[in-house]
Amino acid sequence: MAHPAVLLSRFALVLEYDGTGYAGSQLQKGVPTVQGVLEQALTRIAGERLRTAFAGRTDAGVHARGQVAAFSSERRLQPGQWQAAINGNLPADVAVVAAREVAPGFDPRRQARQRWYRYTILNQAGRSPLMRFTTWQVGDRLDLAQMRRAARVLAGRHDFAAFCGSIEEGRTTVRTVFETSVTKEPPLIWIDVSGDAFLPQQVRRMAGALVRVGAGRMQVGEFEATLRGARPGSSAHVAPAAGLCLMRIDYEGIDFGNRYEDL
Repeated sequence: MAHPAVLLSRFALVLEYDGTGYAGSQLQKGVPTVQGVLEQALTRIAGERLRTAFAGRTDAGVHARGQVAAFSSERRLQPGQWQAAINGNLPADVAVVAAREVAPGFDPRRQARQRWYRYTILNQAGRSPLMRFTTWQVGDRLDLAQMRRAARVLAGRHDFAAFCGSIEEGRTTVRTVFETSVTKEPPLIWIDVSGDAFLPQQVRRMAGALVRVGAGRMQVGEFEATLRGARPGSSAHVAPAAGLCLMRIDYEGIDFGNRYEDL
């Protein structure tokens, strides 16, 4: 006798987290990860192992205000009920800030249209104990005009190999950056970058190079030559993980609510 097919509903979650205490977002054996604590929470709620798919990986110490994860379950809960139940089982440094029911085949990584990252610099001579886990403290006086000139070079479709960390052999390093900006509200400087997708360490390496430009240690022409040269990993100054935050990921036909201002 044939058993009736189990109907699974699929849900997308927007996650906010402080990445300080995690070895990254992706599940890894023997170390705390954001995916790990999320799947533990889901398992406690569902009474069975539920696997998640994330829109992208964040490194150890990197934060998120708009990471997206998806999972499927046969449990008949509304998105708001899932959100409340999951938050009741998560540690204080991870939260679900929005939940939506989505199409059964929804893939948060492949269907993402745009990703927005923000890198935050604390531009002052003295360190700040309260901001040490969310900023990169840079004591040099930074020339924002030069940083903006260099940042404009990044917009468009390029081979970003120079700003890439280790990557699997044969994987393309071509990406499209839609928009960049460098803004200041003393003592903070924000480097905002949006694009279709990003390579490992790409935003942190771009931020590191832009700070070198601002400090006068690299000329804008040299910055541009580094990009055009596309020599893997040639931009070796990787900004610290603490300053980076995944702000938002956009999808066609899914409205998570405009929780943060546009880039």
